[in-house]
Amino acid sequence: MNVYGYARVSTREQNEDRQMISLMQFPVEQKNIFLDKLSGKDFNRPQYRKMLRRLKREDLLVIHSIDRLGRNYEEIIAQWRIITKEKGAQVVVQDMPLLDTRQGRDLTGTLIADIVLQLLSYVAQKERENIRQRQAEGIAAAKLRGVRFGRPRKPIPGEFPGVYEMWKEKRISGREAARRLHVTHATFFKWAGKAAEMAGKSRKQGERTAGPGQGGARREASAVQCILAQDSPKMC
Repeated sequence: MNVYGYARVSTREQNEDRQMISLMQFPVEQKNIFLDKLSGKDFNRPQYRKMLRRLKREDLLVIHSIDRLGRNYEEIIAQWRIITKEKGAQVVVQDMPLLDTRQGRDLTGTLIADIVLQLLSYVAQKERENIRQRQAEGIAAAKLRGVRFGRPRKPIPGEFPGVYEMWKEKRISGREAARRLHVTHATFFKWAGKAAEMAGKSRKQGERTAGPGQGGARREASAVQCILAQDSPKMC
């Protein structure tokens, strides 16, 4: 009989030491421990699949907690059945002694393990859903307070208006414009699109107040300046 361990952390930033120490104290040899640093929401995990291929009848799989198999109720149940029924291997869940298939392998023991498994799997999924809801509520509240998420926006350089005009007049290409501004051409086109959109809105507003064709160039220049003032939207 071979003894294997499986550990998982949800992101590359999380520390797996607690699970690894627990597995080695079982004991599981370090060479027989498989570790994934990926989300548990699905089973596209290379180390888990590798472990499953190696697992044979009467082998033992040790995991620290049931949600290491995945935090989705249906997936946990499905993987448990693959390991215990199809593979014929044994499972030990370290933080839940009732989930130790080495003990009580008669009908009663199997029934108790299945009931506990389904209950814990359900609790794991509900906790995952609660975490998502709390995160969504926290993000919504932060947005109401004006907190911005994601990477900070790249500041638009002061050279943008001149380069933008040259590009618009077809004197330089988009890639050349991006090179001069030291950005990717996708970023330049994003800025150019904003400038064109704001110029269009300004043009329509101007035509309603001053009539068609009046002050178009001035309004476009104003729109470009407004793009430069992206961190002070009230100026626009």
